[in-house]
Amino acid sequence: MAKRNTLQRRHTILHLLDKQGEVSVEQLSSHFATSEVTIRKDLAELERNGLLLRRYGGAVPLPSELVQQQSDQEVSKRKLAIGELAASRIRDHNRIIMDFGSTTAAMIPHLNDKRGLVVMTNSLTMAQALRELENEPTLLMTGGTWDPHTEAFQGQVAESVLRAYDFDQLFIGCDGIDPARGTTTFNELLGLSRVMSEVAREVIVVAEADKLGRKIPNLELPWSAVSILITDDRLDEAAKTQIEAQGTTVLCAKIKE
Repeated sequence: MAKRNTLQRRHTILHLLDKQGEVSVEQLSSHFATSEVTIRKDLAELERNGLLLRRYGGAVPLPSELVQQQSDQEVSKRKLAIGELAASRIRDHNRIIMDFGSTTAAMIPHLNDKRGLVVMTNSLTMAQALRELENEPTLLMTGGTWDPHTEAFQGQVAESVLRAYDFDQLFIGCDGIDPARGTTTFNELLGLSRVMSEVAREVIVVAEADKLGRKIPNLELPWSAVSILITDDRLDEAAKTQIEAQGTTVLCAKIKE
């Protein structure tokens, strides 16, 4: 009975969140006549399952970049698994860059246990989601010229801001994976991505394995500039071997059932 009550309570929390746009621990504790400790456990479990994002004193819906448009739920699971594995590479007090994108956004629910983070991003959506984290990382924005295609800041101003800092890690997505050359993109604005890679000691690309072999002309980052590729366990073994032969470590996230 207790397990059933827990599931019912968590289902109701999601319903309230969808209806109200945000919920607080205090409100939920009163609504269910249960302790705030129990509610925090509920929110933590719902966040682990990719259903909400905790914030100080409560929870908010997932950022729009995490809401998958595809009907295939396995796609969302792959992104979340990649995001979790990528977040595990971050240590307390690291200074990191998070580029725009749905796969980098999938890391955000797994950052709540990191302390003292400094995070630079060029995405307003990412910035808003990071601002809602309970651990309140120090948030930096690149500024620059707004690009409506990528919905992120680009250009020389953003590049200059980045060059004023140094970072431990860059987390960046891509449109395609070329085992022979590196990561590829449809975006013709490549300058910011390359500056990001130059000012970070470790460059980590996060991308689903189905981006392998896409015919995309623009080379974004050569493998010589990429420290680690984090993808999922569908990556072709021959492609993995070819990429690793060029000095890039390849990590494959396993999908949780």
